[in-house]
Amino acid sequence: MAYPAIVSLLPAVVVAAVVRRQRKIVEQFQAAGATSADRATTAAALGVHEGMAFKQLRRHAILQEVGERLFVDTARWAAHRQRRRRRALICTTTVCIVVGLFVTWAVIWRPWG
Repeated sequence: MAYPAIVSLLPAVVVAAVVRRQRKIVEQFQAAGATSADRATTAAALGVHEGMAFKQLRRHAILQEVGERLFVDTARWAAHRQRRRRRALICTTTVCIVVGLFVTWAVIWRPWG
């Protein structure tokens, strides 16, 4: 019976892995000093794999393109992280409210006896 519980955790594990990979990519660009257009570098020069996390950073314009080189827009990265935290807080709060309402309903109405 534990199998469905494990499967339900899979999306959270995938999201956590992508978020971790995004953070590592940004840290690599920051460590290389690629935080402005004049200091831009290539992903290949940093050994960054251009997978899903990388493509998401490009799509969100966190990795800005200058010719064929890239740099991290630190302001966009900070805003992106703040939005992600806000969404996580909203989701957690919503789940807590729903569970609280269910428990309250179960205690008041005692549907099981």
